[in-house]
Amino acid sequence: QVQLVESGGGLVQAGGSLRLSCAASGRIFRVNAMAWHRQAPGKQRELVATITSAGSTNYADSVKGRFTISSDNAKNTMFLQMSSLKPEDTAVYYCNANIRSSIISYQTQDYWGQGTQVTVSS
Repeated sequence: QVQLVESGGGLVQAGGSLRLSCAASGRIFRVNAMAWHRQAPGKQRELVATITSAGSTNYADSVKGRFTISSDNAKNTMFLQMSSLKPEDTAVYYCNANIRSSIISYQTQDYWGQGTQVTVSS
């Protein structure tokens, strides 16, 4: 019903920048909130940043001041601008969205993208 597709990952040197994108498509009435999560090898998935449909944002302490989350509500697309990247930012980054699909039902559902690899070399 709903698909989330991430793009923009890759290999970058420490101190460099990358911009991730996440596009939601399918049966969408309203995107309530979107988020980026990441999972490094051998570690649990962690929340990186969130953004609501109203534009309110929150960040994990580890990325504050370096990462910026934004969205284009008209295109159901979310971005993560990552700067001053560190080797510890290396992980698979996942897009997550809470979406209401029906105009007649208030029910929402969480969806996940397939992930995009970000590798930061020292």
